[in-house]
Amino acid sequence: MNDRRVYMDHIAGTPVAPEAMEAMLPYLGDNFGNPASIHHHGELPQDALFRSREAVARLIGAETEEVIFTSCGTESNNLAIKGVAFDSIGVKSHIVVSAIEHYSVLYSAKSLERFGFEVTQVPVDMMGRVDPDAVRRVLRPETALVSIMHANNEVGTLQDLSEIARITRERGIVLHTDAVASVGRVPVSVDELGVDLLSLAANQFGGPKGTAALYCRKGTRLWPLFHGGGQEDGRRTGTENVAGIVGMGKAAELTMEALPRRMDACRRLEDLLRRGISDHIDGIQFNGDPERHIPGLINVSFRYVEGEALLLHMDLRGVSVAGASACMSITAKASHVLEAMGVLGSGALGTLLFTLGEENTEDDVRYALDNLVQVVDMLRAMSPLYTRS
Repeated sequence: MNDRRVYMDHIAGTPVAPEAMEAMLPYLGDNFGNPASIHHHGELPQDALFRSREAVARLIGAETEEVIFTSCGTESNNLAIKGVAFDSIGVKSHIVVSAIEHYSVLYSAKSLERFGFEVTQVPVDMMGRVDPDAVRRVLRPETALVSIMHANNEVGTLQDLSEIARITRERGIVLHTDAVASVGRVPVSVDELGVDLLSLAANQFGGPKGTAALYCRKGTRLWPLFHGGGQEDGRRTGTENVAGIVGMGKAAELTMEALPRRMDACRRLEDLLRRGISDHIDGIQFNGDPERHIPGLINVSFRYVEGEALLLHMDLRGVSVAGASACMSITAKASHVLEAMGVLGSGALGTLLFTLGEENTEDDVRYALDNLVQVVDMLRAMSPLYTRS
């Protein structure tokens, strides 16, 4: 086991910002009160919730009351998909998603089939792009919801949501986007995107795990998944995770200030790593849109190399990267995203996903690259299929 550790899996979770951690501590100690209480001990937590809601709203250009706090991106996606669907029962019964959505969207939509809903999956091209016209063609009078992710969490491709929003708005159809991978990495404005619902998660931009939010545009109706005391205006009832929400609010404030610097740093490091991989390893394939994608994300496949072996040997050498999305890492299935894009081809093809953060350095990139070259050479030397060109 290598003593040096280099973290390049920021899509699975970012380090908690020290300022966010410090902001959380009082709400794990003296300010322990329930924000729903009307006595003294509820005042500070209630005020903290309001200020954090304001900060998260500013990050995405929303109104304060349009932010619903949840426990994670998966819950936000479930609330968006099922909330719109259950509110539409008896009126509309059709849902449209893309083929490369996160499983929390795909499985939520699939689960609604037992309630009489029909789900249509829109295909993507080899870059992972959704054609707005393809969305238009599958819409029906009974379509209740379209859900197209803003940025894919495996290949990083950014979608043309504003054009899709124009189409759905003309038909009076609710548009949701899973923006968990993009908020904190690129500028996001709910008005510019034109969406009615947007999911985001704190652990993607320096906040704590276990805290997230769903943007819900005024007038958009949601059937709540939980029923109880009426917190979050009844849309997500249950005692709020005050400390986590405070951490998310502080991380949102920091992100608004740091985003231009963060994007520049990630782009510079990404260019360095991409060039290094291209220059030193043959038989490779970069996946995703080369122009419109999350800064700092590289999804690259290697011919004649097994993916799990790549991942494990990189980890043994001190480099933490992903072989697929973190939500898929306990399964042996091929990436449904790469399958939908039609880029898997035939034969041995191992894929790694690097997601860089602003705390990474050029020395980190060189270290990761040197070890990647060695690991690929070692594994290919054991493959009966590989012949060096």
